[in-house]
Amino acid sequence: MNELAAILKDSKKFSRRNDLKLIERAYTYAAKAHEGQMRLSGDPFMSHCIKVAETLTSLRLDSTTIAAGLLHDVLEDTPHTKEELEEEFGEEVARLVEGVTHIGRIKFKSSEEHQAENIRKMLIAMAKDVRIILIKLADRLHNMQTLKYLPKDKIQSISTETLQIYAPLAHRLGIAKIRSELEDLSLHYLQPETYYELAQQIAEKKAQRENEIQELCRVLNNELKRAGIKAEVTGRSKHFYSIYRKMVDQRKNLDEIFDLRALRIITSSLRECYGALGIVHTLWTPVPGRFKDYIAMPKMNMYQSLHTTVLGQKGERIEVQIRTADMHRIAENGIAAHWLYKRGTDSEARFDERLVWLRQLLEWLQDLKDPKEFMENLKLDLFSSEVYVFTPKGKVIELPAGSTPIDFAYAIHTDIGNSCRAAKVNGRMVSLRYRLKQGDVTEIMTSKKQTPRRDWLDFVQTSRARSKIRHWLRVHEKIEEEPEEREEEAPRIQKQPDVQRKATSRDNVDVGIGDVSHMLTRFAKCCNPLPGDKIIGYITRSRGLSVHREGCPNVLTDDPARLLTVNWGGKIQASYPAGIRVKGTDRPHLLADILASIRELNVNINAANAYIRKDGSAVCDFVIEVTDQSQLNSIIYTIRKVDGVYSVKRSAVAGGV
Repeated sequence: MNELAAILKDSKKFSRRNDLKLIERAYTYAAKAHEGQMRLSGDPFMSHCIKVAETLTSLRLDSTTIAAGLLHDVLEDTPHTKEELEEEFGEEVARLVEGVTHIGRIKFKSSEEHQAENIRKMLIAMAKDVRIILIKLADRLHNMQTLKYLPKDKIQSISTETLQIYAPLAHRLGIAKIRSELEDLSLHYLQPETYYELAQQIAEKKAQRENEIQELCRVLNNELKRAGIKAEVTGRSKHFYSIYRKMVDQRKNLDEIFDLRALRIITSSLRECYGALGIVHTLWTPVPGRFKDYIAMPKMNMYQSLHTTVLGQKGERIEVQIRTADMHRIAENGIAAHWLYKRGTDSEARFDERLVWLRQLLEWLQDLKDPKEFMENLKLDLFSSEVYVFTPKGKVIELPAGSTPIDFAYAIHTDIGNSCRAAKVNGRMVSLRYRLKQGDVTEIMTSKKQTPRRDWLDFVQTSRARSKIRHWLRVHEKIEEEPEEREEEAPRIQKQPDVQRKATSRDNVDVGIGDVSHMLTRFAKCCNPLPGDKIIGYITRSRGLSVHREGCPNVLTDDPARLLTVNWGGKIQASYPAGIRVKGTDRPHLLADILASIRELNVNINAANAYIRKDGSAVCDFVIEVTDQSQLNSIIYTIRKVDGVYSVKRSAVAGGV
């Protein structure tokens, strides 16, 4: 119970709104549910739940999240149900616990498919409620802290996944303290010899470095006080993994890397941040090109700070970070720091903006079916550090470091990317392979004759650019690869599908009945089949053969003798009505923009209907003329790019069956 008392005490410190009784009830419920269960370490299972709750408390999260953290394994490892949790703790707690539990439950054909789908589900859950991933991160942190009790192969696979997925996610969410510990633990398990060697070398130099840092802090503190700036100056230690990465990336030894001194200045106001920067640059010589203002231009994970590198009296490099206390809290706790203050405040919109990268990532990855391709693109987005570049009109575009003008073009709009033929950076022509740098003003020149090229995939950096280029190549190269002779093989007139009677005898042998052009054939309006769809025929009592899409509920029947196997025959030169339903966030000109995107494809619109729901979302129903399923998919893909649209699906055509 001492652990519970500490959680309650810390929770009460940072928010009077926290429901301490809810946390107490969750602790009691979880302890009873896990009674008798033990971890591989030999500790009671409940010790894991407590550690997860302690991490969530240290992130200053609300009582609902802390309670869900205590209960996060109840649905997975005990007989209790979501309904029981909901009755005891309410819908919100139950939903969070189910969200954490749902990640990792489904069985898949391969480990790659398993990992890809689990990560996809985790991202979707996070987009719905970011607290789910915060609980999952706290869960993973304690599992990593006790990983040594697992078999060696499990240790390797879990550590690799942590380093490739969970640590970058923590970074994307701005939670520095969880990210650094996950990275250090992963290094410890994946490369133990490197880890211990590094730890020993750092320990040997620790005393000397601390003395040097204390002297730098003393000098800086005196100058800040003389200038009337209230601030706290401390040394800033680098975690093992960041040192290791620098050694590998820069091919330097520890002495060269660890020669870097790091200071942090915490001020009481924004104005004093820039005042402190002036003091630092007066005391020591600034290193050109090493100043970054993340206060004026925050990172997407909400991080704000001034960064500068200066040369000390002996020529040593000193890295300095300057931020306010609030900025420091956000730098340590990231998106978790905003959760308590999000609801009912004008910061809610800004909070949601911080997850734009996640929604964009999900959009770009949603069409990737191959597990390898999914993981490749995911890691590309999670691992990359950021570079900020500008449009000619001054809009800031965030891209992964190493991005090219083509990545920039696709970040603006898919059509700009597809037709990108050249680029100017800072007023000068550059190669499309040029690597964009901080502050570059980038202008894209387009041409209607330009199309995406396969070799672009060799150097683009963003998953958005990769997925858009691959999609264009799949669609257009497939059309180009079709043999010209196929047109001649098709019948001159092909208005009806080729039909075979489905076997009704027990031997399940299909019996072909030849040409059925004499049979009246119509396409069902309930599901509107298109060339490319899998179809089935249904013999009606008075209207001949009705052709439906396979799986259409209207062809479920107790009389299988009335079902016919139907195949599309040859090339079909005709157009068919297709229904689509578009959902989006209501805004001025949304319907006009959707209509314009359809008209750009020279598609005939037969009907359109739009209305606004009570929740503020817009719903638009269209009936359009298309030649086949492929064209419909291209139209759906185009509409999805319209600003504000979040769902485009095929629907039934109004007017009945």
